[in-house]
Amino acid sequence: MNSYAERVLTQLKQKNPNEPEFHQAATEIFESLSPVFDKHPEFEKQALLERFTEPERVVMFRVPWVDDNGNVKVNKGYRVQFNSAIGPYKGGLRFHPSVNLSIIKFLGLEQILKNSLTGLPIGGGKGGSDFDPKGKSDNEIMRFCQSFMTELCKHIGADTDVPAGDIGVGGREIGYLFGQYKRIRNEHVGVLTGRGLTYGGSLARKEATGYGLAYITDEFLKCNKDSYKGKTVVISGSGNVAIYACEKVQALGGKVVALSDSNGYIYDKNGIQLDVVKQIKEVERARIKEYANRVKGAEYHEDTNGSKGIWSIKCDIAHPCATQNELNLESAKLLIANGCKVVAEGANMPTTLDATNAFLDAKVTFLPGKAANAGGVATSALEMAQSSQRLFWTFEEVDKKLHDIMVNIFHNIKKAAEDYGFDGNYVMGANIAGFMKVAQAMIDMGVC
Repeated sequence: MNSYAERVLTQLKQKNPNEPEFHQAATEIFESLSPVFDKHPEFEKQALLERFTEPERVVMFRVPWVDDNGNVKVNKGYRVQFNSAIGPYKGGLRFHPSVNLSIIKFLGLEQILKNSLTGLPIGGGKGGSDFDPKGKSDNEIMRFCQSFMTELCKHIGADTDVPAGDIGVGGREIGYLFGQYKRIRNEHVGVLTGRGLTYGGSLARKEATGYGLAYITDEFLKCNKDSYKGKTVVISGSGNVAIYACEKVQALGGKVVALSDSNGYIYDKNGIQLDVVKQIKEVERARIKEYANRVKGAEYHEDTNGSKGIWSIKCDIAHPCATQNELNLESAKLLIANGCKVVAEGANMPTTLDATNAFLDAKVTFLPGKAANAGGVATSALEMAQSSQRLFWTFEEVDKKLHDIMVNIFHNIKKAAEDYGFDGNYVMGANIAGFMKVAQAMIDMGVC
């Protein structure tokens, strides 16, 4: 690691103790950016890396709400406004018991680079709460969202910070959040993305992250005179990202044989029947194990460690689409031994650093999430554009723009990797390409 990057990383860990996820994200990024600081020593004089890794603003607040039994509950709320050099803060809200400041900063730092890669004018931010929507009634979720937005609305705006959904925050939650924002601020603006189509949302937003993952992987394959056709694909998760990655991979000729949730995974050697999955997950909000009860020949495997067991299935292409750090070194070794040739991330940093390095060492093509799952935030930015212009684009228009953005991302990260002597290393390419745009904007604005 470059001496400047190493010094800043050491300082970051000292200043932010007990934040292992944030340390992980910073380490991965710093290692990739070392060649940049070798080539641009003037960045050290400007303390560019110190400024880049220190959030512009961190908002933490309590979220009191009342459950259906009349009991008062209290959760923590967060919004990390990390970097606005190229545009208003943009990044999802996550409602999950695991949420803490370290995870929000970890996701927010990644979001800066991801948003930069889209080529659209959006900065990086992230937020959420340790609230768990599972097992809660619609009224309980509404009351929580209203309490959460009562505080958050003081810090966001259509030209300041535009949150979206993430784990635990879907269309229902976005609706409740937006309704409370509109109620308090008395304005109907594009302050949240992922909104319903009846009140300013965008077609193709639900599909965007999964579709974008398939588009960028397909572009890589095309550049190597290959395609999804005839390929066996394993996808972890069974939320929006996994479902719509599965849909587009199947449309492009791939055979998806596995999906998962936090309790276990399904394996269908004949190929996943997506209509059954959509009924179970989107309509019934049930567990993925129901698939095995409805589809003859399908298997369900309990997996208390999350989706790790799914990586023992032999495949040509793996798409981790569940959550951070789901694919560890042990799982990477299984995929490599079973002949997997491409790993492209649909979730936010689902692969641990040692697993990523194992893939790179084994010459497995690795497309990192900050590039491969950027379709969601790209389409969120397209929703922002529609809101600003009071326009409504067709599904085909949005999908075409999404496809073009993902193709451009692939070629930009490919070129950045080549320019710095790391041909084929798309982790390096994504970090460098994303960082350089933000860095130049920061330099142009002076010390601020």
